Amino acid sequence: MSNSLFSDSRRPSPFLVLICFIVVVVGGGVVMGFLAGPDAWYAGLVKPPFNPPNWIFAPVWTTLYVMIAIAGWRIWKVAPKSIAMVVWVMQMILNWAWTPTFFSAHDPQLALAVILALLLAIIVFIIKASRLDKAASVLFVPYAIWVSFATLLNAWIAFLN
Repeated sequence: MSNSLFSDSRRPSPFLVLICFIVVVVGGGVVMGFLAGPDAWYAGLVKPPFNPPNWIFAPVWTTLYVMIAIAGWRIWKVAPKSIAMVVWVMQMILNWAWTPTFFSAHDPQLALAVILALLLAIIVFIIKASRLDKAASVLFVPYAIWVSFATLLNAWIAFLN
């Protein structure tokens, strides 16, 4: 007899794993935002003229985190031990490392190195995932665009300050 969460092989249902991916990715982003979000130091920085208003970051990142989670889940379903999955984990670690590096350590230069590594990992994921699951690859394109923009912002802030 099979139940709804586990198949006969005792592997969790894909739906349960998707929920876990979303909770971990979005939850990790929320935790990083609360523990190491913008502070008085950030408010006092000279920013480029194209710096978006602070309110835009939460909805953009929430949307991106859901897309990142779905992409990771899709790769996990088809190739859980693939290079694409390893790169997905690496980009999550880099993603979560950027916030405390920039906002808590107050180190825009080191944060720039982190975000450049993140952008490279995102690009590698897009390439590797495209061979396994086109949708997972496409889900990372808006993320790559946003992180490219964030890299430019980080670089300008590092230069101006």
